Amino acid sequence: MPDEEIRTMNRPPVVRTAPEQHLPAPAQAAPTWLGPVLIVGIVLAALNLRPAITSLGALFEETRTGLGMSGTVAGLITSVPALCFAVFGVTAPRLSRRFGPAAVVCAGMAAVATGLLIRPFATGAVGFLAASALSLAGIALTNVLLPVIVKRYFPDKVGTMIGLYSMSLAAGTSLAAAATVPLTDALGGSWRTGLLIWAVLALLAVLPWLPVARASRRADRAGATAGPVGSGAGPRVARSRTAWALACYFGLQATGAYITMGWLPQIFRDAGVSASTAGLLLAVTMVMGVPLAFVIPGLAARMKNQGAIAVTLGAFGLTGYLGLYFAPAAGAWAWALLLGISNCAFPLVITLIGLRAKSPAGVVKLSAFAQSTGYLISIPGPLLIGALYQHSGGWDLPLALMAGLLVPQIALGVLAGRDRTIEDECGMGD
Repeated sequence: MPDEEIRTMNRPPVVRTAPEQHLPAPAQAAPTWLGPVLIVGIVLAALNLRPAITSLGALFEETRTGLGMSGTVAGLITSVPALCFAVFGVTAPRLSRRFGPAAVVCAGMAAVATGLLIRPFATGAVGFLAASALSLAGIALTNVLLPVIVKRYFPDKVGTMIGLYSMSLAAGTSLAAAATVPLTDALGGSWRTGLLIWAVLALLAVLPWLPVARASRRADRAGATAGPVGSGAGPRVARSRTAWALACYFGLQATGAYITMGWLPQIFRDAGVSASTAGLLLAVTMVMGVPLAFVIPGLAARMKNQGAIAVTLGAFGLTGYLGLYFAPAAGAWAWALLLGISNCAFPLVITLIGLRAKSPAGVVKLSAFAQSTGYLISIPGPLLIGALYQHSGGWDLPLALMAGLLVPQIALGVLAGRDRTIEDECGMGD
């Protein structure tokens, strides 16, 4: 036998394995601290997704007077959140591909904190608006990418983690709305101080994302991150009927939520309810989102078809609006409770974003598309309700429109809840 053949026979067998870079990041050996720190980071980030808005709402009259805002500028500021969510949210997929989702969320939280630190010191409406826009840009990016973080690092616990995220978001919304005025009074009564205190919570939210972002970048540089997240691969979501159904469902539920937050106290006050009680009724509506925001995602994740949840939530909303139409004061607490349940369409749609896409790339694209398109859809709603109220001199016509919008919302929820993915609809398979 030739010497070359003998040497070949004596070599150890070669075991070929799949290239390491094709494994998703969570499948790699991750630091033991990463999971707990991520959970803390998700909770703190979610807590900061609405205080920039609801704290200003609580002190809007004082802020407007202090800065000498005209009615036009004040109206612009109330419309800025949804516009910023739409405009900046659409940039999230590109930034995520370039820097990684964890790094973008970290930068987003830093932007929220910076904007909240700057705006109380603004001396004019333009500076105040610019600082608010900076915070809202950070919120927009985080809005889009937190579901992506959940899908990527907790693929087997999507329902639980989205529930925790949604519950924290609802808690932050309620906390800022309820606590801003008492805290402002306790700290001297200045609206500037009342707005500044929420920067502290935002600064805390940056801290856990710093090590997470560093760990993610190290994994990227080592080639350990999955191709779909970093390469820009993914479905063209605009071709998917499910993506459009999700986007429109998101837009209509956001419309209902903004209308409720902006006009529900006025509806009760016009019916003879005192101002303090009207505020408590709004708080009840908002607080209902805290426990249900944890329950609904877990329930939805266990179901193949989530349309029944969309129908149930819509039915609660229809009942609440009918109650406001026929007996706004007599059944005020019941209607506030029912509308609070109906507004939990938000945690449902966030859960659906994670369920209707297979890949991390699909989730980030679907999240950006659904939220950006949805927030654009929501912009005219509160303005239209205000115009109808002023034109008709009462709430019959506005309430009829609010109830009417729930009909297409329910239908779109049924379509979005069907057991399919955008990859299947776009012909990408697995």
